[in-house]
Amino acid sequence: MALVNPFLSHTKTCFPLHLHHAPPSTKQNSPLLLLWTLPSHGHPFKPLPASRRKHAKCGAVADIKGATLVDGEDHKVLVGPSSEEERRGDRIVIDYDWEEEWYPLYLTQNVPEDAPLGLKVFDKQLVLFKDANDHFHCYEDRCPHRLAKLSEGQLIDGRLECLYHGWQFEGEGKCVKIPQLPADAKIPQSACVKTYEVRDSQGVLWVWMSRKTPSNVSKIPWFENFARTGFQDVSTTHELPYDHSILLENLMDPAHIPISHDRTDWTAKREDAQPLRFEVTERTDRGFAGWWGKEKDGSKPANFLRFEAPCVLQNNREIVDENGEKNYFSGLFLCTPTGQGKSLLIVRFGATKRSPLAKLFPKWYFHQNASKVFEQDMGFLSSQNETLLKEKVPTKELYLNLKSSDTWVAEYRKWMDKVGHGMPYHFGHSTISLPEVPAVVEHAPAGLVAGLSASSPAKGGIGTMHAPNLANRYFRHVIHCKGCRTVVKAFQAWKNALSAVAIASVALAILVSGRQWKALLLVSASLCSVGIYVCSTAIAMNTTNFIRTHRRL
Repeated sequence: MALVNPFLSHTKTCFPLHLHHAPPSTKQNSPLLLLWTLPSHGHPFKPLPASRRKHAKCGAVADIKGATLVDGEDHKVLVGPSSEEERRGDRIVIDYDWEEEWYPLYLTQNVPEDAPLGLKVFDKQLVLFKDANDHFHCYEDRCPHRLAKLSEGQLIDGRLECLYHGWQFEGEGKCVKIPQLPADAKIPQSACVKTYEVRDSQGVLWVWMSRKTPSNVSKIPWFENFARTGFQDVSTTHELPYDHSILLENLMDPAHIPISHDRTDWTAKREDAQPLRFEVTERTDRGFAGWWGKEKDGSKPANFLRFEAPCVLQNNREIVDENGEKNYFSGLFLCTPTGQGKSLLIVRFGATKRSPLAKLFPKWYFHQNASKVFEQDMGFLSSQNETLLKEKVPTKELYLNLKSSDTWVAEYRKWMDKVGHGMPYHFGHSTISLPEVPAVVEHAPAGLVAGLSASSPAKGGIGTMHAPNLANRYFRHVIHCKGCRTVVKAFQAWKNALSAVAIASVALAILVSGRQWKALLLVSASLCSVGIYVCSTAIAMNTTNFIRTHRRL
């Protein structure tokens, strides 16, 4: 997955970035306040029956650097065991409980001021809202009265009201109003909602999912670059129709960028597809880190990648410009699991120096281009999700991971082997634990219906102007972004105004007798038509479905 980076400028000399984590005390005292699912037991993978193992090998021959592979040479190009325990076949298991973690909920700036927001972390349904004092609260999304979703309710004077019977809640989930109670009756103490702790850290809201143990503030990730003086970022939020583990795989896979995102921006060209070099420098119970870059560069790779439990991925780089000034670049990906086959991604690209070219484009342009990138990946990632659920075997039995492209993917799935027992479900390298109740996997639409839906800015498809559809850019991004919603409304208003002027100009041109006036009015109508087309194009960029058009015949 690659996004247009509005910050990174072309430079000649690159130096690696060493990452540091701020101590807990620094996090707690930050003026920005603070900001990350999983309980069943993983099951070790059982060997495939002989009838299936016989299909593990195929007759295809891979041509890598001109050499023909034989079985005995596979270890030279395929990712092998990463530890002595794995070589011996021992399974490493660590203590892990998905609820004892912070999960990224939402960008702080995009939380609605006037309505509750329904969100999910794995199978836990949450409702987030801001009260009259600008304090954030997160409840279980269920009214204690008759189990209606509180996220379908409304805010009344900063209190969350259930729209079913008007019960109102505030603060730590206390019920403060029940319209149906007699005047002399007290509200029952049991009429309260379950709460979750939320913290705002560096512009992101994080939720502590455990209700059994106090929150561990030291686990909130702290991103050094985002605290640097002059650091600017473009941040977007996207709903995606595939599992968060597949999303993380995709984000830590730089090898696919030249192919999948060819010409989407100036950094992705399919002729640049090449072997990559990876160096794993750190493996811990909470993730891994290392360097990566192009194999042909020879020197130490310049990009530093870190994955940190449960769902944080960052890619960092130090750049020295022509004047010797050191600048810092970060690509941060916060991937929240929102159920089987669903995820919510917060993307944050930032740097201490912004490319002059990027200043020529409005921020919403980068947002819609980011949406285009995810649309390019969506079809094959949702099909990958389906295959994993269908095959019911670990990724070791399905993936063919190359050292020159898939090192991070293998590392991530091996980390899943260690912690999967503490998650609701997982797909590990050597282990797998399927959901107890399988959900329907959503797919990106294709064919006639998708084509017709994309032909107009209908939000969701034919005859369903406001029906949620995760294949539609409006519902995957715009509804989560105040800036893009404002832009769409503004372009719609301009389109309506220009349409009215164009109609009036044509009508007057018909009525007036002077040739000069007719010409002037018709030119005015023509200019309005151009403006209408521009507005319609901008609206379509933010509201239409994606159709892949670059396949070569």
